[in-house]
Amino acid sequence: MLWTANQFIRKFSTATVYYQNKLKLALIGQSLFGQEVYSQLRKEGHKVVGVFTVPDKDGKADPLAVAAEKDGTPVFKFPRWRVKGKPIPDVVDAYKSVGAELNVLPFCSQFIPMNVIDHPKHGSIIYHPSILPAHRGASAINWTLIHGDKKAGFSIFWADDGLDTGPILLQRECPVEPNDTVDTLYNRFLFPEGIKGMVEAVSLIADGKAPRVPQSEEGASYEGIQKKDNCKVSFNQPAEAIHNWIRGHDKVPGAWTVIDGQVVTLYGSSLLSGSVPTGQPLDIEGASKPGLITSNGLVLFGTDGKALVVRNLQFEDGKMIPAAKYFSAGDSVSVELTEEEKKTAQQIRAIWKGILSNVPEVEESTDFFKSGAASMDVVRLVEEIKQKCDGLQLQNEDVYMATKFEDFIQMIVRKLRGEDKEEELIVDHVIKDINNMTVKMPHQCFINGRFEDAENGKTYDTVNPTDGSVICKVSYASVGDVDRAVAAAKDAFETGPWGKMNARDRGRLLYKLADLMEEHQEELATIEAIDSGAVYTLALKTHVGMSVQTFRYFAGWCDKIQGTTIPINQARPNHNLTFTKKEPLGVCAIVIPWNYPLMMLAWKSAACLAAGNTLVLKPAQVTPLTALKFAELTVKAGIPKGVINIIPGSGGLVGQRMSDHPDIRKLGFTGSTPIGKHIMKSCALSNLKKVSLELGGKSPLIIFQDCDLDKAVRMGMGSVFFNKGENCIAAGRLFVEESLHDEFLRRVLEEVKKMKIGDPLDRSTDHGPQNHRAHMEKLLEYCEIGKKEGATLVYGGQQVQRPGYFMEPTVFTDVEDHMYLAKEESFGPIMVISKFKDGDVDGVLKRANDTEFGLASGVFTRDINKAMYVSERLEAGTVFINTYNKTDVASPFGGFKQSGFGKDLGEEALHEYLRTKAVTVEY
Repeated sequence: MLWTANQFIRKFSTATVYYQNKLKLALIGQSLFGQEVYSQLRKEGHKVVGVFTVPDKDGKADPLAVAAEKDGTPVFKFPRWRVKGKPIPDVVDAYKSVGAELNVLPFCSQFIPMNVIDHPKHGSIIYHPSILPAHRGASAINWTLIHGDKKAGFSIFWADDGLDTGPILLQRECPVEPNDTVDTLYNRFLFPEGIKGMVEAVSLIADGKAPRVPQSEEGASYEGIQKKDNCKVSFNQPAEAIHNWIRGHDKVPGAWTVIDGQVVTLYGSSLLSGSVPTGQPLDIEGASKPGLITSNGLVLFGTDGKALVVRNLQFEDGKMIPAAKYFSAGDSVSVELTEEEKKTAQQIRAIWKGILSNVPEVEESTDFFKSGAASMDVVRLVEEIKQKCDGLQLQNEDVYMATKFEDFIQMIVRKLRGEDKEEELIVDHVIKDINNMTVKMPHQCFINGRFEDAENGKTYDTVNPTDGSVICKVSYASVGDVDRAVAAAKDAFETGPWGKMNARDRGRLLYKLADLMEEHQEELATIEAIDSGAVYTLALKTHVGMSVQTFRYFAGWCDKIQGTTIPINQARPNHNLTFTKKEPLGVCAIVIPWNYPLMMLAWKSAACLAAGNTLVLKPAQVTPLTALKFAELTVKAGIPKGVINIIPGSGGLVGQRMSDHPDIRKLGFTGSTPIGKHIMKSCALSNLKKVSLELGGKSPLIIFQDCDLDKAVRMGMGSVFFNKGENCIAAGRLFVEESLHDEFLRRVLEEVKKMKIGDPLDRSTDHGPQNHRAHMEKLLEYCEIGKKEGATLVYGGQQVQRPGYFMEPTVFTDVEDHMYLAKEESFGPIMVISKFKDGDVDGVLKRANDTEFGLASGVFTRDINKAMYVSERLEAGTVFINTYNKTDVASPFGGFKQSGFGKDLGEEALHEYLRTKAVTVEY
């Protein structure tokens, strides 16, 4: 019967179904997952008559309980439902009193009695993180990875008295990526799609359409819960099996081995592709071949000769270190007197002479590599110095950075004296306890690897748009601060380690930066919420999540930037070779907007840094805090000082100086078209610096009557109200075919009325505050102009009567082509709808293109020929067909006409920060 169950497995899909009937539900479970399921079920119109969760822990309620109590839903916190296998009568009676028609169990960890499971009219459904019948049990996600399954997913099944053996209601699957962990699978698919699946399952039951597909015993497995004692790594197997074992236990309970007599837990495994890097051997208990400590981490070998890399190690005392630092952890640096330093120099000269046997004498000017040394000689040099110089610990990179003997000795002496130790980053944090965490925010200029006040000591207030309160005072940079930042960036590019760094090592630092951003994602999303008004859940997924993806994407490009060889006409008898090189530009300036403060930083700076440039970045004056937190993380990632500089302040002062500065070679800007024109003029007059501009939009969305209406309504809503309308590609005008117009409008209004406006930190909020007061006032003025010109306001148009800058989601109809609403961008939650005649494809195209903007556009139709015809004729840098807002780090993004030029994201973004040099050699 397994084939029958598989009929109900479906690939990931964003499609939803419109359901009519509603149920009275009891939710039994806990965790953030349970909270999200609860919120979404209520949003769908189902009535949650009772929530049954676990008792408070250390005085803190479970997230499900917090959400339910806030809504006034009855909450029951039972430590157990049974004693010695028998139901507790008082607990069962309390449960029955709520009168549920269906029990919904999202990630329930308690054992629920069958007289509770079977009590409701529709019984009980349970979420399980595997494609049942495989991996029944509590460690299902772990076992999916341990077994090396190529597909993962979840099941929602009807509860019975067996161990996850009830009939299947619904299943979803996703591919398992080679280096997925429990966390990545959960965050990418099992969590977001599991919530959608639970809601869909309830709606199927409500409509009487829910299947009951018996589970087959074929392919069934019953693995037990994984505990630390059972997680020791066996090295007597292929590399992939070792990798699967380690990642299947990451982060809990953790796979471990024994190194140097102590238990060491292994985290962050990935399969090694390509050649094995050089490193220092490390004996590991039970391994037939020593591991290698390399700059990438600990390399381990399988019985098949293939290898994997482990990024982090944790010792028995709880201390975790990068695996690459295993041998350097705890080493001290000696401080010697001058005479001793001379003796050390002579020892090192003898080591060089031993390696460079072809060199008669090692002079001060002798270059290690020009004298014939190779990469293996670097390892030997590092190891011999460690042996003969009191354990002095060098990195391979130290040799590459000081290739002449005199420079090498100076570097050694600085290390022995402790003078080259990284200066400890001092941060005067603004600390706030908010969103169930302690948030630490830098607030000063970040110049040359240090946080410091503005030159003139000036500050300004950054404001929380949720209530209008001041978050903190931020440095208000001057022209002098810009000049110091540019000088630091120029020095870092021309003489610092960044300009000399191997491209692969540059990528490694950007990967580390991405990891740190992911590690701090909740903090970054919280800062984004309070500083920009972004809804926390959206900030977590998009503002921060896509920023992490962007840095990882461009980190992978660092060592793949290539030129070409070009056959040219030969001038005989000589021969010529012509090739091109892609080179970084130098110091680049970046000016970002306030709607996606961190994501816009990532979109531009990741490509800039991957190309090898240094940068000076100005965040929007009203949203500086995530950029400054990002600066702090760059230091932790090991980005050299001066490479990244963050200068908060006004556009008229800081932005203008960047445009005018003669040492800046490129300026990337996202913002309004008028400011973009001014910047372009200043850049031309200063030093003809390269410019890329992502400017305003009035993106048309054309909806034909033959569309999937459910999808068009949902995506149409998102095209306007996503990120409370503060979205550069927001659909500025919806063209709806006349025969569909009234039904589309009715459905839109029905959905708009369901939107929850409120605190962006509330997980159930759909619509947070506008970014700042001036923007709120501009939106209200926009609506007044629309009404005066004769457009019909059918919903909203007012400020919400509560503290902060909240705007009602707004819908206008009867918008004619000459009106202000049809021509100008609102950049807010204002839907502008115009009709077009049935079948008039060319007519609506002409109207859609009748704008000086060309950033994005969209079309909804089931007719693929019509869709392609329209997409070819829409004058916009991006065209969405039967979707909207679907951007990806690998896809280039940028506009036509007065929406600007140049691209963010994708390979094309790299070329915005590179120059092409042609070289011809005669031989």
